[in-house]
Amino acid sequence: MYEYKFVKVELSSFKRDPKEPYHDIVHQYAAEGWRLNQIFAPAISGYGIATFYELIFERFVPEA
Repeated sequence: MYEYKFVKVELSSFKRDPKEPYHDIVHQYAAEGWRLNQIFAPAISGYGIATFYELIFERFVPEA
């Protein structure tokens, strides 16, 4: 069985750069045993640009 964690990464309103360093997020979760599964880009906003991304992590949970 797997468990999942969803981490929202907001993008700046002008340049659309991540507001926080996503590399650090990936390294942090990897150290806790999580594996990056997918980066989800939501439907775009009114100006045709996404306002955030969502990092989806998974890790195996052994059954007791």
